[in-house]
Amino acid sequence: MKKEFALAFNELLDDKQLPKEVIIEALEAAMVSAYRKTVNASTAQEIVGKLDNETGDILIFAEKEVVEEVQDENTEVTLETARKEHPEAELGEVLIVESTPEDFGRVAAQTARQVVQQRIREAERDAQMEYFGHQVGETVNGIVQAANPHMITLGLDRKAEGKMPRSQQIPGERFRVHDRVRALLLEVKDSPRGPEIILTRAHRDFLRRLLEDEVPEIYQGLVEIRSIAREPGYRSKVAVSALQAGIDPVGACVGIRGVRIQAIVRELHDEKIDVIEWNSDPAQFIAKSLSPARVTGVYLDDRLTGNRTATVVVPEDQLSLAIGRDGQNARLAAKLTGWRIDIKSLPEATGDAVNKLQTHDAFAPLRPEMDELVPQIEGVLAKKAEGRPITPEEYKLLGDFVNKIEFNAQERREEILEQKREEREKVAEKIPSTAFDLPVEELGLTPSLTLMVAGEGYTTIGELMMQLELDADKILEISGVGPKAIESIQETIAGFEFPEPEPEPEVEAEADAEEAAEMLDEASADAAIEAVEEAEVVDTELKAATDDVVVLPKMKKEKAEATAETSADGDEEPQSVEEIFAKTAEQLLGKQRRAKPKAAPKAAEPAVEEADKKKKRKKGREIEYDPDHDVTIVRRRREDEWEEGGEW
Repeated sequence: MKKEFALAFNELLDDKQLPKEVIIEALEAAMVSAYRKTVNASTAQEIVGKLDNETGDILIFAEKEVVEEVQDENTEVTLETARKEHPEAELGEVLIVESTPEDFGRVAAQTARQVVQQRIREAERDAQMEYFGHQVGETVNGIVQAANPHMITLGLDRKAEGKMPRSQQIPGERFRVHDRVRALLLEVKDSPRGPEIILTRAHRDFLRRLLEDEVPEIYQGLVEIRSIAREPGYRSKVAVSALQAGIDPVGACVGIRGVRIQAIVRELHDEKIDVIEWNSDPAQFIAKSLSPARVTGVYLDDRLTGNRTATVVVPEDQLSLAIGRDGQNARLAAKLTGWRIDIKSLPEATGDAVNKLQTHDAFAPLRPEMDELVPQIEGVLAKKAEGRPITPEEYKLLGDFVNKIEFNAQERREEILEQKREEREKVAEKIPSTAFDLPVEELGLTPSLTLMVAGEGYTTIGELMMQLELDADKILEISGVGPKAIESIQETIAGFEFPEPEPEPEVEAEADAEEAAEMLDEASADAAIEAVEEAEVVDTELKAATDDVVVLPKMKKEKAEATAETSADGDEEPQSVEEIFAKTAEQLLGKQRRAKPKAAPKAAEPAVEEADKKKKRKKGREIEYDPDHDVTIVRRRREDEWEEGGEW
């Protein structure tokens, strides 16, 4: 390239931060547009631009027809000129030849300039969209370029601009131009004017990212953030748990003398942050989430549908602290735990417990036990109403009474809940299993009825059928659904054909059977090989007489003598070496066969029988089972050949 062009080209690359190929493509497209403008070329004519890397010039190649005499230089070329670039050119062919004009003219140059600017601007937008699309959910740093009551504009990397609406700012914060701000990239939208980048400092994930930056244990995965509840600018609650023994999750987040949490508090405009240790027990977790208030008892009301409710009893002097200013502490605790929290003072909870005991039939079994205690409880409540002081022992009496009543009520609720679960399981067994995988749209109801049913959470046919079996009136409560609609749904379900469930693959069972067979076969082969390896020659004469037997089982001298004496005393004929060997081997194999059922399930027996017929080689020996003669043949490798040793 020419020096001037190369300098300008490199400067453009650095300024726009774009790949070299994008700039080259933009220049070539600009010159093609300028050429079309200059010669008024048709859009059907193919025109190509190419940048010369040596000179920096852009050459134009146009599609032209080879003729004897040129009448239109823009679409025709002579045979002699065409053969300079295409030696095999012939008359009548359409070829692409160089057609770079000497001067494009002012209008064409202006067109080229506009095309270059447009192409580079589009490339910048695409690069920004791709770059910031991967940054969604991460923190970014920017410099305030403009600020107004409704929005602030931040300058980001790659010359992009981010917008932070007032709703995404922390209340009370004020920014000035040129201030450096850290924010969370919330969303990237594609618009005609380029990517629209939305930033936030009020989202709870911004607090999550700040904790990951400040607390190494969270970033390394030793401490996990379970949940976050936040009201930006006022208070936040964070539940953390340790994933490794010996780590204090709360202490890791707070830091020595609170240095870590204080850095986050300053970044969030002095927002108060409560770090709470997560607990798998909902009652203990709810009690901790209401800190700094002290809790007397937590009583859970878990439900299959709807909000789960927790009744929290606190001492009377802790009631305002548990609720918080404008209910903020209780509201954040409910968001953090996912439970609806009902906070009561101890005297109030005691009065409710007395009322339940006396009026509700469910507490009738407890009344004889509580007859002597109720008057004492009522006396303490009367003293409280009159404003007289109550002793700690009386407060303990109230707490024990509330625990007795509320825990009894909780046990009854759990029993009812368990009954409902069993009932749902029984109903689910009657419904085809594939119904829970089919969306309700496939049922074929009217579009309006399908929309109303799906909008209430019945997204599959199985869920709709279960609700009809349990309580059809629940569906009648849906706005726009009446008895005729229920009948239509039931008729449609009755005529619907559910697909058969796909059979579960038996690959794993077959693999387990094969594996068990191989293990048994290897164990049998190894045991036999060890028996053969431990064999020794009993007598050289016997060995010479039986050349086809290569090894004999090892027997102690006393056992051999005892065998010989038995043969001599009795009338039985002396046994040959082959018979002794076969008997000993049969005993060994019998032990292995008796051990096989213990090593593998019955399902693997066919595979074991097939596997017993396979050959096994180990330490230069091979054992083969002959099913026809019910014998096992042992061969020994000598050099490159197998020598048959014997059968047993």
